[in-house]
Amino acid sequence: MHIDILTLFPEMLEGIFEASILKKAQEKESFTYQLINFRDYTENKHKKVDDYPYGGGAGMVLTPQPVFDAVDAIQEKANKKPRIILMCPQGEPYTQKKAEELAEEEHLVFICGHYEGYDERIREHLVTDEISIGDYVLTGGELGAMVVVDSVVRLLPDALGNEASAKEDSFSTGLLEHPHYTRPANFRGMAVPEILLSGDHGKIAEWRKKESLKRTLQRRPELIQEAALTDAEREWLNAEIKNK
Repeated sequence: MHIDILTLFPEMLEGIFEASILKKAQEKESFTYQLINFRDYTENKHKKVDDYPYGGGAGMVLTPQPVFDAVDAIQEKANKKPRIILMCPQGEPYTQKKAEELAEEEHLVFICGHYEGYDERIREHLVTDEISIGDYVLTGGELGAMVVVDSVVRLLPDALGNEASAKEDSFSTGLLEHPHYTRPANFRGMAVPEILLSGDHGKIAEWRKKESLKRTLQRRPELIQEAALTDAEREWLNAEIKNK
């Protein structure tokens, strides 16, 4: 995968690519990236990328020309048309399912805005996806792009040390993940559940599934409705609800 990020503040993003999983994924050649300051593409002699909105109103709006030209330059070098993602509070709510979808792509382009918003022609004629990481407003799209890139890259082949880790994450199965424990088996009188020390992998798997169901029921009950559960799991879950 190759990732291009259009931003007015590339220094905001440099750190995340040089640390932790993203750095290791680059070393394994799981992906490459480029940070592009779209101010470099403006035809304005003062290097301005924003202007006052037609019709008046507060704030400044990003002009279309530098963004379109930056994307054109990217697409001229690309083998195929990339997914072009606009980070925007008006976009579709970001989910693990969307991360898994984007992880199948060869080329992603992120557009990070600032100021009051984007010229609507960017939204209507350039992008393929609009994504929001939550119902709140940030000063720019860089932080949102960091979230999306991190969640996508960790799903790429070889990005994580154990491929099963991503498959068992919360939301990947439609449920919240089960509790985890490690050594010591007893810490300050708080003991690890005996089943996890039994060595019986079948019973451990059953325990983890039930704990995942229980945690989802307690914390995100709306997820239960869409989860793909077996008849036995639904029966156990119904009994759990009755006993509450």
